Amino acid sequence: MLKEQDHMLRRLMMFLDALVVVAAFWMAYFLRAHFHTFYKLDIISSEEVIGAPASLQQYMPTLFLWILVWVFMLFLNGAYRSIRTRSLLELVWIVVKAGFLSIPAFGGMAFVFKLHFVSRILVAIFLIISSVFLVLEKWVFISIIHNVLRRGYNLRRFLIAGTNQRAGKFVDMVKKHPEWGFEIIGLVDDEASKVGKEFFGVEVIGVLVDIPKILRDNVIDEVVFIVPRRWLERVQESIAACETLGVRTHVAADLFNLDIARVQMGSIEDFPLLTFETTFGTEWHLAIKRAVDLFVSAVGLVILLLPLLIVTVLIKLTSAGPVFFRQERVGINGRLFTLYKFRSMSKDAQAKLAEVKHLNEMDGPVFKVKDDPRITSLGRFLRKMSIDELPQLFNVFMGHMSLVGPRPPIPGEVEVYELWQRRRLSMRPGITCLWQVSGRSNIDFAKWMVLDLRYIDNWSLWLDFKILMRTVPVVLFGIGAE
Repeated sequence: MLKEQDHMLRRLMMFLDALVVVAAFWMAYFLRAHFHTFYKLDIISSEEVIGAPASLQQYMPTLFLWILVWVFMLFLNGAYRSIRTRSLLELVWIVVKAGFLSIPAFGGMAFVFKLHFVSRILVAIFLIISSVFLVLEKWVFISIIHNVLRRGYNLRRFLIAGTNQRAGKFVDMVKKHPEWGFEIIGLVDDEASKVGKEFFGVEVIGVLVDIPKILRDNVIDEVVFIVPRRWLERVQESIAACETLGVRTHVAADLFNLDIARVQMGSIEDFPLLTFETTFGTEWHLAIKRAVDLFVSAVGLVILLLPLLIVTVLIKLTSAGPVFFRQERVGINGRLFTLYKFRSMSKDAQAKLAEVKHLNEMDGPVFKVKDDPRITSLGRFLRKMSIDELPQLFNVFMGHMSLVGPRPPIPGEVEVYELWQRRRLSMRPGITCLWQVSGRSNIDFAKWMVLDLRYIDNWSLWLDFKILMRTVPVVLFGIGAE
């Protein structure tokens, strides 16, 4: 994956490397302390060394320095770059180089800090064991990541603009590495005569001007423009469309003037790319956001188990029909998922939708009625207190949604969105967002869309925290509830 998207994996690998170094030290110390064969091999011949090594307490500050040296040498040799696209042989060579460079570093530290108690044979054993452990750890780590990606999890769907040889090189590179987790769904070109034909085993599914429609009709995570220099002016409008939709865009060419997206340098393997991205926040911050979602949703489902069971019984006792209302919704970049809510309407609510269409109080493609006659007596209370939304904690736990994010629309609404409104799909949908804490049903559709885009453009962990805190009084007092 792109270097920027590997940020979280790099941090995780650094942490695992540190743990491995600690484990290697413990094993080296154990061997040095308990096997007399190693005592005899020690270069320094003294009763103190022959009898027993220095205490663990003396070695603790030294161990901390050794961890820093190992991680720094691995970083210096590129162990944490392009993790998804890195081969095991490359990582082995990096570990070997880092190990050799660590030898003078350890020696220098022993001289500067006068670490006379450090056994040189222990250092040698430690370097050998830590090198072996690091290679094994990286083999397991890379194997797990590649296996997960090869099975189609966390798949990134690409649209390629261009049919030249450079585009072909990119396509071939992706096909040779299914473990990267990339899928090319099609090509676009500037010539209509090429539509329907295959280049490099991939079909041309449209021309440049079709890109907005292709992005609307397909789940596409990233668009890569690999075009000749003479096309630069022609693709400006297409790149602007990607920016408007909030789709991550890469260009193997030149910079463009954009109003919303941030420009970053990146690469896939040795293929340099420029990235235009409208969603703010680093992968590390997004990883923290997902970790919070997992923790809160898991704890919430456990703590609220009894109240959820009580609501389930009440729904069954007060009205006929299923306990849960299931509805297909649109998630990040157009992915479909099933949203769960407690049923708050009569069993035949969907069949009666046409009868109440004229009561719609919202403009735009959204249907909302404050006093919907289909709502049950219990359902009115559940909606007022937002209790009907609690089953969506399961959606959060499964990764379909987040605690905070734009509300997930139904497919019919998305079909009539204007181009700029589709950019709200560029971030994982949530249970609450700026719309919920700004009046909910009391604001119009256009304002709703503006608030969602404002959230995306200014996203931060702190903003999520503030929205969650503002959601509490809104829910308790039922402000703006439909």
